Amino acid sequence: MAGHESPEPADRKRKPLADPASSDLRAAEQARHPCDPAFRHGVVVGFDGSTSSERALAYAIGMARRSGSGLIIVHVANRLPTTVWAGCEPPVFVDVPDHRTEVLGLELACADYLAEVPWILVERGGDICHELEEVGREYSADAIVVGSTHGIVGRIFGSVAGRLAKRAQRPVVVIP
Repeated sequence: MAGHESPEPADRKRKPLADPASSDLRAAEQARHPCDPAFRHGVVVGFDGSTSSERALAYAIGMARRSGSGLIIVHVANRLPTTVWAGCEPPVFVDVPDHRTEVLGLELACADYLAEVPWILVERGGDICHELEEVGREYSADAIVVGSTHGIVGRIFGSVAGRLAKRAQRPVVVIP
């Protein structure tokens, strides 16, 4: 009947209106980036096994020990751009198998100097600066520690440390 409203049953409870998209988005974000809460507010360090990254790791270990926090060691795996010419599609990135992370993990697990602090090894793929900052954001890191880049490649393309220092939302410590 027009204009007639039927009463709702008394046992039906109305739920408060909430934005389902925001709660679903938040749940998806947490599921996509699981991080161990024991390492919240830890120290993130970029590590690839080079001499400069070893110095950065040594400094980060000292920082984590002094602050009583955990150490998040990040290795960014290689990704190679490949251009797809058919249909003028944008370039795609292909993950190249990188067994270096496994080797680094084994080396770190056997290292005596890491026995002083709790640590985890995180592997990522993509742009080094973006991934270090992303891990720092996920863990609410107090700082990101990186080694400086020496050589012609760093001068031409810009060093990781320099690019990270410009865009990071948390302190960046560059170890020479």
